[in-house]
Amino acid sequence: MIEFEISCKNPSIDDSDIVTGVTDRHVVEWTANGSREVCKKIFIHHQLVNPLNELKLEAAKNGFDLCVCSGYRSFAQQASIWSEKLSGRRDVLNSNGKALNLKGLSDYQKIEAILRWSALPGASRHHWGSDVDVFDGASIPNNYQLRLVPEETMEGGMFAPMHTWLDKKLDSNNGFFRPYGSDNGGLAPERWHLSYAPIAKHFAHLLTPELIKNCLIAHKISLHDAVIDNFQEIYRRFVLNEIS
Repeated sequence: MIEFEISCKNPSIDDSDIVTGVTDRHVVEWTANGSREVCKKIFIHHQLVNPLNELKLEAAKNGFDLCVCSGYRSFAQQASIWSEKLSGRRDVLNSNGKALNLKGLSDYQKIEAILRWSALPGASRHHWGSDVDVFDGASIPNNYQLRLVPEETMEGGMFAPMHTWLDKKLDSNNGFFRPYGSDNGGLAPERWHLSYAPIAKHFAHLLTPELIKNCLIAHKISLHDAVIDNFQEIYRRFVLNEIS
């Protein structure tokens, strides 16, 4: 693995705009995906390029085509996903990855349901550029609509062999790891979500409840009042789960 140093070793509030997703000054386009339509315009932290390229090369040597379908996401993009799920334009999934009907739920129940699979805008690891969602391009059938659901990555799923290989490569201290590897009752496990520890740890230390709340006050999202009213519980269950 190529060694490099994170440019800001000491946590600084100067990076608060990166942590909450209101800037893209830290990211560059990652072009190693090739021509796959599902992988167009992927951006990642500029210091993730070499480690991710190395992981992709290692995967290729083992017969896998490690592709990234999602990298950096801005606050605005995460807020759009949030709004689309509340409006019904995008599915909200239950714990088994099946579509859930939000009708009849209270505002907080809707928030809980969305947060099971989607991060709160301003608190997403994808804001940092250190995290990517991956799949095996060598195993995806023609005309298959990528879904990013557990059945694709679990035993018997089309991407399971690559993830079994990744299990042996993960290093939560100095390399890639799965921040959502187990179910703690908040965010659901996502085997496809990889985070690069040398970059992510820096930003995780900056992700305070005050920073997130101030961001949400400045940039209001759908169900804003319910989010603010229940913020401490949301932070405990759905944010601390990410950075613990």
